[in-house]
Amino acid sequence: MANSNKEYYLTEVDRQPSSIYCMHDLMGETDITFHKHNKGQFLYTEGGVVHVTTNSQTFFLPARHYMWIPAGVMHSIHPTTANVIMRNLYFPTEHNEDEFYSKTAVYPVSELLLQMIIYTNRWSGDKKPIDKSAWHFTLSLKSILPEISIYKLPLYLPYAKDKRLIWIIKYMQENLHESIVLSDFEKLKGVSPRTLSRLFQSDVGMSFVQYLTIQRLMRAIDLLLENQLSVKEVASLVGYNSTPTFSNTFFKILGIRPSEYQKQASSFSPESFLAE
Repeated sequence: MANSNKEYYLTEVDRQPSSIYCMHDLMGETDITFHKHNKGQFLYTEGGVVHVTTNSQTFFLPARHYMWIPAGVMHSIHPTTANVIMRNLYFPTEHNEDEFYSKTAVYPVSELLLQMIIYTNRWSGDKKPIDKSAWHFTLSLKSILPEISIYKLPLYLPYAKDKRLIWIIKYMQENLHESIVLSDFEKLKGVSPRTLSRLFQSDVGMSFVQYLTIQRLMRAIDLLLENQLSVKEVASLVGYNSTPTFSNTFFKILGIRPSEYQKQASSFSPESFLAE
């Protein structure tokens, strides 16, 4: 069942250090402030987009994807719609764990993993070895993640530190529907294309094109999940004159066509997903 009290994020997860903590929650639009856990966190969402912010970057967690947050990583959680459901499994850190569990990242969810996630809905709160079914099943879910999570989703945007770049990134975000090229900023901000190109690489570790593409896809996913616009309209609103180009870019990065992504999202029902 959904839990209306969000304080468990800050108080209950680590109360019993050796337990696996399970929580399935209809979030509404409640933000979870900066916090950390002594356990690794498996976070899966349905019904909308969730932004997860760490000390260095903001991750974008869309439907049919999960995020692994290592133990000790400071983060805040920001659902974008009232229908967002979050399924959380918190695991105690094990000795000599796979390197996979030390990295914060977002991954697609396979059909196998989705069914396993849904099955965990029957459990909530602390689970220990005495709870044999819950304990062994959830540990199995965790153990297969390094094997099935081959493709890391590059939907994250590092924070810029340079004041010029902060302004430029904000401008890009507010004008995604326009054609944006490096040379635009020589007139707007007095930064040459060569200087700006180097600035992106040195400050955020991405090229200008990479950063702009991720910005556009993040906004596109928001629009697709609203399910009120066609793929062609969404493509235009995020700066693509060609719908096939938009679709191909979307597929290359997310592994699914925007039309199929929208179809999957529209078939989602929070009530059925939370049902026992």
